[in-house]
Amino acid sequence: MSSIMTNSSALTALQSLSNTNKNLEMTQSRISTGLRVASATDNAAYWSIATTMRSDKSSLSVVQDALGLGAGKVDTAYQAITKAITTIGEIKDKLVAATGASASDKAKIQTEITALQAQLKMGADGATYSGSNFLSQYTTTGTAVVGVSDVAKIVSAFTRSSAGAISLQTIDITVQSIKLYEAYASATEVQKGIIDGLRLATTGARSNTATATTGGAASVATDGYRVSTLTVVGYNDRQIQEMLNVVDVTSRELTDAATTLGAAKTRIDLQKSSTSILMDSIDRGVGQLVDADMNVESTRLQALQVQQQLGIQALSIANSNAQSILSLFKC
Repeated sequence: MSSIMTNSSALTALQSLSNTNKNLEMTQSRISTGLRVASATDNAAYWSIATTMRSDKSSLSVVQDALGLGAGKVDTAYQAITKAITTIGEIKDKLVAATGASASDKAKIQTEITALQAQLKMGADGATYSGSNFLSQYTTTGTAVVGVSDVAKIVSAFTRSSAGAISLQTIDITVQSIKLYEAYASATEVQKGIIDGLRLATTGARSNTATATTGGAASVATDGYRVSTLTVVGYNDRQIQEMLNVVDVTSRELTDAATTLGAAKTRIDLQKSSTSILMDSIDRGVGQLVDADMNVESTRLQALQVQQQLGIQALSIANSNAQSILSLFKC
């Protein structure tokens, strides 16, 4: 039946063309953005997962920066410690040279020792990176430290549990075990640093019971020496031997401190690599969820363009059919 009120063929062609145009618009959007899920309306579940994963990747990027900053702090302290070990070795050599030396020679040797002690302090004070110094400290209470806490924490990981809860992991460095100087006047000898702590002559260990030894005095169990203030002027050979013992123990503690920092640096480097790999993995995971397959989309685009042209042609034919009715009324 032919009707001038309703053109069913045109309506069908128009609906088909409308669907083709809608699909074409979607395909063009995917090609222009590179995404098949660009918003929640495309796929709410995938969009939500991808958004969370992108947020986590952003946090991991901050962790990567924190690891880089931590690596700089640790490396600065490590380099200063290794130089301190060399300087302590030179002080030990001077003490050996002072054994059996005359008073005038001891005075000359002491000039060199004093210069080395100044070098130790300058090296520790200069080991500052981004406002933090692990080696030269000022503790106000015994736990609170200006510039860095008693336990230096370097953010090393950002994780999310299956329940969605997030947490941070840190690489911790106990500053008390590696610091060389402690400027707080009320700090005990044990709380002081490796270089400026008062050490027992007998064991070489930092001790709160140790007392500063007077040159030439008789030996007592509490005799003590500080590497930062060692002097051979006025001291006898027995006392210089005690100084050598103190310096030797100090050297071993510096080696332990360097080992601690070296291990921390290794952990940081490994974690940086692991975080970088994890970030790449997140990128791949998000891509699997939301990225458009450009080969598929380009093929689909060509097909839809052909469909669009055919749809326009079909609509034109359907509309022309209505015009043929007019010929029935011609005389």
